[in-house]
Amino acid sequence: MAKRRKLEAPSAEDLDRIEEEFRSETSRRLPMAPIAQVAAEAAQQSQVLDAETRSLTARDKADAEAHRAAQDKGLVMVEVPLNQIDSTDMVRDRITVDEAEMDELRASIRQNGLRLPVELYQLIEPNGDQKYGIISGYRRVLAMRSLLSATGEPRFETIKALIKLPETLPAAFVAMVEENEVRADLSHFERGRIAAISAQSGVFDSVEDAVDKLFASASKAKRSKVRSFAMVFEALGDMLAFPEALTERQGLRLAGALRAGAETEIRNLLAEGQGLDADAEWALLESVIEQYEGKPRDASRGGRPKAPPARPASGPDVTTSTGFVLRREHDDRGYMIRFDGRKIDAEMIDAIILEVERWLEKP
Repeated sequence: MAKRRKLEAPSAEDLDRIEEEFRSETSRRLPMAPIAQVAAEAAQQSQVLDAETRSLTARDKADAEAHRAAQDKGLVMVEVPLNQIDSTDMVRDRITVDEAEMDELRASIRQNGLRLPVELYQLIEPNGDQKYGIISGYRRVLAMRSLLSATGEPRFETIKALIKLPETLPAAFVAMVEENEVRADLSHFERGRIAAISAQSGVFDSVEDAVDKLFASASKAKRSKVRSFAMVFEALGDMLAFPEALTERQGLRLAGALRAGAETEIRNLLAEGQGLDADAEWALLESVIEQYEGKPRDASRGGRPKAPPARPASGPDVTTSTGFVLRREHDDRGYMIRFDGRKIDAEMIDAIILEVERWLEKP
């Protein structure tokens, strides 16, 4: 039979020794996740900042956020190398660039530098090194390139620019047209041309849609005129040698003739030669236009149909002792007095209007 060992309670010295060994082998910190442990160690090692430093840090953060916000809105001016700008990405609304004006612009830039930055937008698909298209400042870009080519000076290698962020290509077209409209720089034909081209390019659904969006701030009458010149461009843009010389009245007469079906005859006539200048070309156009004025419109050419004017209602005639016949008429626009009988000239009508005006102004 085995001899039992006698168990003895540990002494106080033994308990102290065991506790000391336990402490030396066991961490005093509570268990924590590894990421929390790393964060705690980083916090212990980070430098405690005073109030002034914390204030400066907060200010720097706010300034950086404000700068990014301004940059996103296209309010921050930057220097862009000319070789990064594609000046052909968007069809321009201006047909020609006046060389005399370009000489003045180049001279001004050479002497004083570029005072006004251009507006660019970032291309969806860069064309090689070219990353930006032009919203406004087309002539300034051309002038800077010309100066760089002529002088080779490094100061002409870059151009001051604001990088805009139009949501869509139509928005870029609108911005371009608005910039030129403010300067009243576009001819009637150029307005119609850019509307037609942007519609043909698929930027807008139709010419009507292009006119409504490109010239949204214009009056209804002005948008109607732009549509007329867009028709002229679509029908004759490839044939006219001096389209930008067309006055408003000439363009509207030409559009009216096109609606009446004169396109083929005008194209055949222009194919034989436009003449040496704008006056000669208009003389050719007018010779055909006069034949079509007063003819009914060709419905296939579009345009708003006009209802036949209502026949005015008339009252009893009044015959004067001197042989004049006065007839009162009225329609939906108001009353009229028609003069018949003896010869009526403009001087007599002016005198009558003056007398009527005096009578109406009596209290």
